[in-house]
Amino acid sequence: MTQQQQNSDSARGTEVLLRSTAAFGSMTVLSRITGLVRDILFAQLMGSTVVADAFFVAFRIPNFFRRIFGEGAFSAAFVPVYTQQRIASDEGEVRSFVDLVSGRLTLALIILTVAGVVLSPLLITALAPGFRADADKFQLTVECLRITFPYVLFICLVALSAAILNTHGKFAGPAATPILLNLSLIAAALWVTQFTGNVAIAVSIGVFAAGVLQLLFQLPFLSKADAMPRPKLKLRKDGEPQKAAREVYRLMLPSIFGASVAQLNLVVNTFIASFLVTGSVSWLYYSDRLMEFPLGVFGVALGTVLLPRLSIEHANTNPKEFSRLLDWGLRWCLLIAVPASAGLIALSETMVATLFYHGEFTETDVVMSARALVAFSIGLTALVAVRTLSPGFFARNDTKTPVRAGVYAMIVNAILAIALVFPLQHVGLAAATSIAAFVNAGLLLFWLLRARVFTFQAGWSWFLARVAIASFIMWYILAEHLVVALDLWMQNQVLVRILLLLGYILIGAGIYGLCLLVLGIRPRQLMTR
Repeated sequence: MTQQQQNSDSARGTEVLLRSTAAFGSMTVLSRITGLVRDILFAQLMGSTVVADAFFVAFRIPNFFRRIFGEGAFSAAFVPVYTQQRIASDEGEVRSFVDLVSGRLTLALIILTVAGVVLSPLLITALAPGFRADADKFQLTVECLRITFPYVLFICLVALSAAILNTHGKFAGPAATPILLNLSLIAAALWVTQFTGNVAIAVSIGVFAAGVLQLLFQLPFLSKADAMPRPKLKLRKDGEPQKAAREVYRLMLPSIFGASVAQLNLVVNTFIASFLVTGSVSWLYYSDRLMEFPLGVFGVALGTVLLPRLSIEHANTNPKEFSRLLDWGLRWCLLIAVPASAGLIALSETMVATLFYHGEFTETDVVMSARALVAFSIGLTALVAVRTLSPGFFARNDTKTPVRAGVYAMIVNAILAIALVFPLQHVGLAAATSIAAFVNAGLLLFWLLRARVFTFQAGWSWFLARVAIASFIMWYILAEHLVVALDLWMQNQVLVRILLLLGYILIGAGIYGLCLLVLGIRPRQLMTR
């Protein structure tokens, strides 16, 4: 194959990746929009009250296990092995492998779910000990957790389904699944509350219902892809499927620890925030949700799409293309995350006031949440970079190295959280998370470069400079010339605030895009590596 043919194939592969990322991202946009509607409703009905703190802690715990066992450890271990099986094994062996893995995963999840429901009081005591000082708050949190914890069983099976579909090149369906969670929570908050009399209990029921709906939603996609698992605990004879399944479990052990380390940063924040004034947990939740919008729309999408492609290149022993894929992903990471971070900082109070300043959500809540949003936004680029760089290890069946980076980041987060919470309160916790994210991303990049798995392509210095200049100009115009003081902003009607905010976002995007064009970055350049 000539160099020209290789470049042409590379360009076509990149376009496929970009289309897949766009498909995943577009569904995630819908998910995040419905999520914002959900959080606006939560802010109106619960604000930053005891009820809100109780639900957010109860919901965070099953999410913690979901990200460890579902989206984190399991996906990182399963996708590369499944990709290798589809390349090297016959169809019957591949099916047996999927059946065995799904059966054993289901059994483990059932045991975990029963234990979580029974041990709910101990979990709340361990993860939010400050709630013990308020008996009613503690009891409500326990009740909510007992309802939400079975979500772990359903959503981890959803993660299995998504991992299978992603390996088959199907991204839109799995990416649309979170929309069902948001719609279920909105329906529960509006209607189930009428029967329970407590918003926290109602939305907890909504979480449970969403888990069932999300799992059922995956089944037609699996059937269409002819990849429906038939769970089994063992096979008739030992062979390649059992060996591959054991490889998944072997890779999962460090992945579980690694994913746990990443999530422990959130647990540390919740642990410390439980001792702060009522509302601190909620302020962190609302600000984190806004920061998660660009992270989920692009960061998660990019990492999800990269992992199967990187796994294929590794299985085909193509290190040059492997490195090019990572370089392409990292460029897109910075191209989107840096301006998104600048925009969130410039519009922090404006966004929080527009979206959440209703009902129980007060002006104090706006200010406190906006401060945390600024601190979280500083680390957005690093968080997206971690999502982009981690597949470079997982695709090579290396789940241990990201654990090392995560451990160092966790230590940094814990030390800084304790040090910064005294002068900055809840904002210090958000700042610690951001700094730890940069430590995590920096270590992953350093180790990829040192192992010569990844090398920078030409033009990086000028590319970084152009992205930084365009982002700064956008931030300066928004923050210094367009955004008005908070008290003046709140005098506008809700619809006016929404329209003005959308205008600010569009203007910011337009300024950034125009600056990139003036500085010499063209859309076609971004389609290739």
